[in-house]
Amino acid sequence: MILITDGGSTKCDWIVVDNNGKQLQEKIRTKGLNPAILKEKKLKKIIKKSDELMKFSDQVTHVFFYGAGCGTANPKAILTEILESIFINAEIEVQEDTMAAVRATINRDDEAAVVCIMGTGSNCSYFDGKRLQQRVISLGYTLMDDASGNYYGKELIRDYYYKKMPEDIKVAFEHKYNLEADYIKYNLYKQPNPNAYLANFAEFMFLNKDSKYIKELIKDGLKRFVTNMIFQYKEEIKIVPVHFAGSIAFYAETEIREVADELGFIVGNFERRPIEGLVEYHTKSL
Repeated sequence: MILITDGGSTKCDWIVVDNNGKQLQEKIRTKGLNPAILKEKKLKKIIKKSDELMKFSDQVTHVFFYGAGCGTANPKAILTEILESIFINAEIEVQEDTMAAVRATINRDDEAAVVCIMGTGSNCSYFDGKRLQQRVISLGYTLMDDASGNYYGKELIRDYYYKKMPEDIKVAFEHKYNLEADYIKYNLYKQPNPNAYLANFAEFMFLNKDSKYIKELIKDGLKRFVTNMIFQYKEEIKIVPVHFAGSIAFYAETEIREVADELGFIVGNFERRPIEGLVEYHTKSL
């Protein structure tokens, strides 16, 4: 029995399949499990709180966990230890979320590509057909994550408070969210997962994409991401496609293609939820 996880900061999707790839129950969803943000006790509590997961805890033979915050050694080791303590009969493999995006978007195992994630957070890597190359170590939502959900949430709130929003967008934004300063600060500084809180505001953009202001906001973030991340691979993107995974990329496909035409790179595949492609990948390789 195999357990495959696509773990973000906002949520985690878990799929349980047998060795032939047959899904044994509906997708299980838990809160996000970013080990770079959450403490060990909280990570363990989130997993154990899911009765649907726990009923398989001693039956699972392999756990393949792909997650935000798993790109550096210490958080990866913490989450591996937690998973080993819960799924006691399983071999555990923890990879950064970028590898999930690679395996879900490339057309064949040995395809070289630049692969980008744009969800709650953002990242970009080069896969040479065998190995993943990361030229920028992500420092998370406070300093990086251009064109991510939390980036756009931050930009919307800043524009609202700096009075840069057009009046019609301002009114719609006020109608949809609680924008009281104390409430925002409470969620940013007193609650867990402030990056996920910020990312919730990104939905507003895609409900208002006909606005010139929103269109420019989206494209400005994308250009920053291309300049800071994709252009780390200037030589590679001359010959390989750039694939995209994550909900922000999925809903911003039109704008991504426009920016690609303007800045000069080849757009490849889009995958909103990488986990579906991972099921086929892992059952094929066992």
